[in-house]
Amino acid sequence: ASAESASSVSSRFTETDKAWMTRAVELARCSETRVAPHPKSGCVLTDVQGASVAETFQFGQGGQRAEVLASREAGDRAKGGTAYLNLEPCHGLAAGESAAVEALVRSGVRRVIIGLRHPLQPFRGVAIADLRAAGVEVEVLGDAFGGASGGAAATEAAALCREANAALLHRAATKRPFSTLKYAMTLDGKIASSTGHAAWVSGPDARKMVFQERARSDAVIVGGQTVRKDDPKLLTRMEDGHAPFRVVLSRSMDLPEVANLWDVSAAPTLVLTERGARREFQEYLKSLGVEVIEFDFLSPTAVMDYLYDRGFLQCLWECGGALAAPAVRDNVVHKVMAFVAPKVVGGPEAPCPIGELGFVEMTQALELSDVEFEVVGGRDMLIQGYMPISGGLATVATAAAALPPSYAKERTPSRPLNPSPQLDVRFYKSWDVNGALSNFSPHTVALPMPSNPHQESSGDEGQSLLEWATTEHYYQASKLDQRFAGGRDAAEAIRAAPTPEEAARIGRAAQRANPEIIRADWNDIKVDVMRRALRAKFTTHAAARDLLLSTGDLPIVEDAPHDSVWGCGWDFRGENTLGLLLVELRDQLREEGFTPPE
Repeated sequence: ASAESASSVSSRFTETDKAWMTRAVELARCSETRVAPHPKSGCVLTDVQGASVAETFQFGQGGQRAEVLASREAGDRAKGGTAYLNLEPCHGLAAGESAAVEALVRSGVRRVIIGLRHPLQPFRGVAIADLRAAGVEVEVLGDAFGGASGGAAATEAAALCREANAALLHRAATKRPFSTLKYAMTLDGKIASSTGHAAWVSGPDARKMVFQERARSDAVIVGGQTVRKDDPKLLTRMEDGHAPFRVVLSRSMDLPEVANLWDVSAAPTLVLTERGARREFQEYLKSLGVEVIEFDFLSPTAVMDYLYDRGFLQCLWECGGALAAPAVRDNVVHKVMAFVAPKVVGGPEAPCPIGELGFVEMTQALELSDVEFEVVGGRDMLIQGYMPISGGLATVATAAAALPPSYAKERTPSRPLNPSPQLDVRFYKSWDVNGALSNFSPHTVALPMPSNPHQESSGDEGQSLLEWATTEHYYQASKLDQRFAGGRDAAEAIRAAPTPEEAARIGRAAQRANPEIIRADWNDIKVDVMRRALRAKFTTHAAARDLLLSTGDLPIVEDAPHDSVWGCGWDFRGENTLGLLLVELRDQLREEGFTPPE
């Protein structure tokens, strides 16, 4: 958009508009700690008098779009009104989605105000253009992500929108997950006594904030020394909600055989090490359900490259100074979250939060930006700020906006070379580029509820069709033998799950805890189940089908580094079953007369 349009937008942005945009941000953040990190979107629809008629948010990856939910809630009451969106909808060919824009147009709103253009370049501006083409007036706060024009109301609202999606902005701009280094220290800069005792430096309110920060993250990262000395659990201490990966970095695998982190019943654990380190111990950990990945050379850079490939948006470093220092040197830490307790421990041997960085002059010190101070629990001081590699949210947002458009996901340096030199189309997370190819994408499918292990042989004719929120919902329910009450109950819980991640969690938990309710023929039929669900999805949803057909004759790869069955795996030598099914379906759709978009 032009500078003139941005200026005219901002001049019409009132305090009332700011209040509704602030509400959209609040809604967008409602899923925090409850589901894995994902792009956060909230939507407020107002009527012609300016009264709210719908307030919604997307609950998690693959959940229904906030705009779809809002249009459904408002009915015809939003006609002639305004829509407030903190984030531009994921829309267009690269997304394989059109539902959000169609819902806004269908609602009849006259005006849409967007707080933040989508940081991922293939989506950036696409929904805005299509809304305008449909005759909707679209206004964007701080069109260059700066938010500097348009007065205080627009500036403050734009800042709130950036903060809500800080993780997405950093991932887009730096090609790494948004990483925060958290520590608690005494007034004299110590994180423990000279004996290593650290319980507790900060107070209970500060620790509660840390539990919440864990729940906002994809992963909590520590080093082997922390495991050996502290034996942490790294849990969120919340009964419900998101349980992040506990990630342990250890080059030598010098880790204890008994540790809290090896219990994966409450949260998954991932150990990253170097090739060949204590192979027998690696196998022992795997037998406990711990995931182990080997690197040629383990470093913070390699780790964050891997976690980027894994689709992580946000990571929390809770390591000691020995690991924090190389993480800072490698420029993988974007933000610092430091609790300072009003106590002194003293001693030259007591550890500090960040080890040697090699600085010899104070002028080399790293200065934080966008620094905030907060008293926590009446005793501790929380200091937060962004490292120079980030520069703060306005800076990183501008960097994300300046990136050239690209549909290709580059190979990260730490990952093995793809043995195939051929170009391919890769996908993984449903909120990322080519996301509609994912079985987690928010595209409904209409298929019957399988009732017994012999259902498939009789086909679907004569059976009542049920709507499933995603392909993954149907796939997970299909593994259950519904001749058993436990199988029927689990299948209904899966169908009602708000996101495909929750559907998968229920299905996998049922499979582990009650293997007797899993169909005896599941391993034989599961590929056909996925095939059926994919066909229902792509024959129903035109936008998703356009994306699939637009891939031409290129191979399609589910780029999941941890999945060597449905995806390509860490070394690109996985079976890539999901990708092959999509190629098969693409060929069938062509034979049936479907054509790619122009």
